This record gives sequence, C-alpha cells and structure tokens, in this order.
Amino acid sequence: MKEIVSRSGRSAREVALQAVGEAGEVLMRHFQGRLKVTQKGTGRRNIVTDVDILSEKNIIGVLRKEFPDFGVLSEEAGNLAGSSALTWIIDPLDGTNNYVFGIPFFCITISLVRGRDVLLGVVYEPVRGEFFVAEKGGGAYLNGKPVSVSGKASLQDSILGYDIGYNPQRGREMLDVVCHLWPQVYGLRAMGSAALSIAYVGCGRLDLYFHRFLYPWDIAAGLAFVSEAGGRVTDWKGRTAGPRNRQIIASNEALRTEFLGRVGQK
Repeated sequence: MKEIVSRSGRSAREVALQAVGEAGEVLMRHFQGRLKVTQKGTGRRNIVTDVDILSEKNIIGVLRKEFPDFGVLSEEAGNLAGSSALTWIIDPLDGTNNYVFGIPFFCITISLVRGRDVLLGVVYEPVRGEFFVAEKGGGAYLNGKPVSVSGKASLQDSILGYDIGYNPQRGREMLDVVCHLWPQVYGLRAMGSAALSIAYVGCGRLDLYFHRFLYPWDIAAGLAFVSEAGGRVTDWKGRTAGPRNRQIIASNEALRTEFLGRVGQK
C-alpha cells in the first residue's frame, strides 16, 4: 500500500495505532466499573454505554486532527462526510455486552477504506494488550509478529466461532445452522465480538467464523487482516466480501468451501 501521510507527517498506521491505544486506556479505566447503559435500535440486547461514546470521541478527535479531509463512519456517531475518497470506519467498543457483563473479550477497531478496498485494518484488544494490524499488501501482524490463518483441512478438526446478533429471526437462523453443524465439527463458540473473532481467524486461534447480520465497523478491519494472513472472507454464496456485506464467512479456503457445502443457503 502506498503510504498515506498525515498532517504531522505520520503514517495512517501510526495514527490508527495511537487512536486505538488511547481508546483502550479509556475502556480499561472503566471496565468492571459503573456504566450508564442505554438501549438503541431494536432488541433489548442492542445497547450502548457512556464509555462507547467516550472512546469514540477520543478516536475521532485523533483521526480528524491528523486527516481532517477523510470521512468517518462510526457505529455511534454515524457517517461524517469528508472531502477525500478515503474513509475511516470505527467501532469504539465491539463486544459491548461482554464489556457490560465484565467478560474480558472486546476490542476497538479502526480501518481505512476506499470504496470496497480496505487499505488498513487495526483491531486492539486492551485486556491482553494485543494489536492485530494489516495493511494491504503488507501482511498481517499480531504485536509486530507475522501471523497466518489456520492450516486445518477439515471442519471435524476445527473450532468455529459465531454470534447470534440482536434480531430474533436472524438469531433463530443462526441457531439452526449451529445445530446443523454441531455433530460435524470439533467445537463451536459464541464469541460476543465479531471484530475480535475475525482477528482470531487471522492468527489461527479460530479456524472459521460466521455471521449473518453484521455492519461495516464489525468486519472492515478483519477483511484486511484475514486476507493478509492468507485466508479469505466471503458472503454465504462464496463471493468475496466487502465492508458493507452483512453475511460473512472468514477462514482458509478448504474450511470455507466445506462449510458452504454443508450449510449451503440454510
């Protein structure tokens, strides 16, 4: 990827790492503390906290100071237009329910995109201090060390991650798929953070992750990370996914092909 330089002369990667690092400090200061929780949208499990908002404000401040012409698409703030063809996609806290219940599996994610093309993806898990970073054409790295997707060749030897989402009908569809798969896989895990789960695919901790109702901030960074780690993210028809795909499968090619063969359009 051609280096994109900020107003102060830093790379997009450096600025994104600063932003997620500072947001991670915000999350950890308030983790397992008293939170203001508000329901949003439909479904009582779709919530936002005052810490989501605080983290998001910090991230947008850092990014817009260095790249004032870039657009921003963020889970809580929505779409903030820019004059550039480049857009930051942000989730200031992915895994909010985990965070609220004190479960240490959540993250911050930032990606830089041009249309469907993800140029940079960063996922930061602040509990373990793990930075998952990928730039287009530059490989995938966990805390500076190169990583790759799982080499498993069969679902029966594989751990699969998934999440149900907030929509009752979609949730039932996901549970139908899980019940269909269960006897034919090594294990299944409902994770609670799509962005972090996709990053886990990229470093081989999960062999495959699937979901049917996601948003750009859930998947954009993971598209770059899994691709640069030697895997692939597609929709449920096997077509390469972009940031606005709602249904995704992330894995190596062998497992993804077997998964599609077993579940089809179930």
